[in-house]
Amino acid sequence: MNREQLFEQIKAKKTFLCVGLDTDIKKIPEHLLKEEDPIFAFNKAIIDATEPYCIAYKPNLAFYESLGVEGWIAFEKTVNYIRETYPNQFIIADAKRGDIGNTSMLYARSFFEHLDIDAVTVAPYMGEDSVKPFLGYEGKWVICLALTSNKGSHDFQLTTCNGTDERLFEKVLRTAQTWGTTDQMMFVVGATQGQLFEDVRRIAPDSFLLVPGIGAQGGSLAEVVKYGMNDKCGLIVNSSRAIIYADKTENFATVAGQEAKKVAEEMAQYL
Repeated sequence: MNREQLFEQIKAKKTFLCVGLDTDIKKIPEHLLKEEDPIFAFNKAIIDATEPYCIAYKPNLAFYESLGVEGWIAFEKTVNYIRETYPNQFIIADAKRGDIGNTSMLYARSFFEHLDIDAVTVAPYMGEDSVKPFLGYEGKWVICLALTSNKGSHDFQLTTCNGTDERLFEKVLRTAQTWGTTDQMMFVVGATQGQLFEDVRRIAPDSFLLVPGIGAQGGSLAEVVKYGMNDKCGLIVNSSRAIIYADKTENFATVAGQEAKKVAEEMAQYL
């Protein structure tokens, strides 16, 4: 899926919501624990309920890796279910990979060949040769960490470089754009960063941004849109806990769908 196709999906569905599948075995409704694969059963119900209101799903690998082989099986089943049932949905593996070239090549092969995922989050700290292997797949995306939503983001990302006024996240944005096109590379910018989206857009005006941090983390959708939206929308805004854990009864999926619908209706006002 290229940039224009992604924008067409956003326009058609009048939403730029991504539902984060941060599925924790300790937080899902208790009645699902009787299922053969509780994680997949939860995900399937959430996906079916929220699909009309989103354009992407983002499984966070940590929640699956923490369960060993069973978690990986649930992750693959989830990806395959989305791909087969809702083929227009954009699938993001939130894996935050990034290692020396030959290692990154194998990570890329895993996500893009074995699993046929659309995009993977990548940490750029090790530089170009750690990111390039992910960019060798037509129609696939790298989502590069730039300015994240967590409190610790200020430890490094806002520090200045080499005695200049350029902050580290700005250097990441400028440098990473030389590695790939706007049809290959997005950037993670946290919803809690507010007006700093203006600084991001000065450097990367045309790039899509994956924006975590609305909902449970307290980011403002209105601020994200005000400072971060471009003429192709340019935003994929993620919500995880506020949607998928909105209810812990047997009605959990219905309530999740209702919460996703609320977010989508707010997004529609901005499109």
